[in-house]
Amino acid sequence: MNRINVGVIGLGEVGQIIHLPILEALADRYRIGALCDASPTLLQTLGDRYGVDQRYADATALVEQPDLDGVFVLNSDEYHADCVIAAVKHGKHVLVEKPMCLTMREAEEIIAARDEAGVQVMVAYMRRFAPAFTAAVEEVQRFDKINFLRVHDIIGRNRIIIDQANAVIRPDDIPSALVQDRAERAARLTQEAIGDAPPDLVTAYRFLVGLASHDVSAMRELVGMPTRVTAASQWNSGKFLTALLDFGDFSGVLEIGVDEQARFDAHIEVYGASKTVRVQYDSPYIRHLPTTLVMSESV
Repeated sequence: MNRINVGVIGLGEVGQIIHLPILEALADRYRIGALCDASPTLLQTLGDRYGVDQRYADATALVEQPDLDGVFVLNSDEYHADCVIAAVKHGKHVLVEKPMCLTMREAEEIIAARDEAGVQVMVAYMRRFAPAFTAAVEEVQRFDKINFLRVHDIIGRNRIIIDQANAVIRPDDIPSALVQDRAERAARLTQEAIGDAPPDLVTAYRFLVGLASHDVSAMRELVGMPTRVTAASQWNSGKFLTALLDFGDFSGVLEIGVDEQARFDAHIEVYGASKTVRVQYDSPYIRHLPTTLVMSESV
């Protein structure tokens, strides 16, 4: 089997804990052909660890490397659109971490660039590919009627869980100009998306396109998209959100939040007339924790 040669842009937590170890474990299928990060420490340490000689501080240079088949875009989401578009314009397939981008304009530009290049762009919504979830989709499709949907994602900060299970390198050598550029991009793109908004609504929006994007993606595949949002609220400086969703012939609730407990409680539950299907997720930052399917039925 010919191995797929991939470049990895962004060597932070998700790259160190999930993507790079998985690529290494699947070395019969993948070869890590290039790494990119703004931190010289991460480039050197992880380049040495995984035996990768091609190392870049600039993503535009990585995507120009001719022998790469695909690119993993794992850096901060303010840069996702630029990196994805640059990669596909050089004929690379792309796996991009969520969210794909921060604005509708960026999403449309990514889709147009993908279509023109004839390559694949996939967002890393791994929750939709868990066997428990695909089984749940089949079960819900057999429902005669859906009465209610609950999408729940109340978790502790990732770092609380990560630091108990993983040794993550968190460098302090990212150039100050890039730190400032990231903050300015975040402000500019968020304003483009939602206009002038107070800080709590900005935080709420970032939670929606960040944490909640996993939930909305899974919800969309399980029951489809709602026709409208009938009510919504946020509190705790935008770190907790609820929304009441109208699907036409049934309703649902989305509830998300992040606190300081070492806990990961994420599930999606569909209530039928006599049967309930629940998919329970665990933290992706501890590998091999199961996603479980729980069904209850009255007969």
